[in-house]
Amino acid sequence: MFLKFLGKCGSQVNDCPSLYATEQGYLVQGWVTDRADTVEIPHLLLGFLEPRTFLDSALRDTGRGTFLVCGRPITDAETLGKLELAEDEAVIEVPKCERTFYGAAAARRLVGAVPAVSQ
Repeated sequence: MFLKFLGKCGSQVNDCPSLYATEQGYLVQGWVTDRADTVEIPHLLLGFLEPRTFLDSALRDTGRGTFLVCGRPITDAETLGKLELAEDEAVIEVPKCERTFYGAAAARRLVGAVPAVSQ
């Protein structure tokens, strides 16, 4: 599997979790949870996503500065051998989507109409 390192942050060990780009999406290295298809990552890790893209997976905020993210568990030895995994870490692959929506305010600016504020 092709891996392009994008960034890492969040722990005292090797500064992991980490984020990589793949041919199909993103490889997300995060902390183990009770589900094989879910890892926990710091909010800051999303800052390393490629421009105008996002993870095509629902993120659940833990309330402690991290998200839970779901994807396809990576178990093949070749890919895992390319990574530095701590004992409490796992890896998932998440599809990548191009960002096309930049919020309702941005959509109004594109149209050029700003609604009048009624008194």
